[in-house]
Amino acid sequence: MSNKNSQSAALKPEPALVKQSLRVWLKMLKATKHVEAIVRENLRVEFDTTLPRFDVMAALYRFEDGLKMSELSSALRVSNGNVTGIIERLVSDGAVLRVPVAGDKRAMLVRLTQRGRDEFARMAAAHEIWINEIFGSLPSDVSAELLATLDTIEHAQGLHNGEEHDA
Repeated sequence: MSNKNSQSAALKPEPALVKQSLRVWLKMLKATKHVEAIVRENLRVEFDTTLPRFDVMAALYRFEDGLKMSELSSALRVSNGNVTGIIERLVSDGAVLRVPVAGDKRAMLVRLTQRGRDEFARMAAAHEIWINEIFGSLPSDVSAELLATLDTIEHAQGLHNGEEHDA
C-alpha cells in the first residue's frame, strides 16, 4: 500500500460523520435554492429584472468610480462572458455608463449612472425586506450561531475574504 493510501486510511472519518456532513450539505443547498428562488421571483415580479442583473448592479453600487470588466467578473466570481450581455443591456437601459481608462485605450470602466444607482437602491431596499421575511423569524442567538458556523466553514476552506460578513 502506498504512503498516500495508508494516510487516507488512517484519516478515514467515521461513516456516521460522513453521512451527517452529507445531510448538512444537502440541507444547506436546499435552503439556499429556496431563498434564491424567492429572490428571483420577487425580482421578476416587482422589478421585471433578474438575479444576475441585480448582482451586477450590486457590485457596481459598491464601487462608485466603476470597475474594469475583469474586476467586475472577479468580484462576481464569473467569467467576463457572463457579465458582458448584462452590461450591454444595462448600458442600453441607461443604468450603466462605460468610461475609458486613462492610459489604456483597450480598457473600459463600467459604473452605474444615477438612474442605475436609484434603481438599485430601490431593489436593494426590497431585497432587504424579502430576506428579513425569510430569516427574521430566527431568534437572534440562532442567527448569530448560524453566522459563526458559516464563518467556521469559510475559514476552514480558506474562503474568508477578510470582511466580517458579506452584506
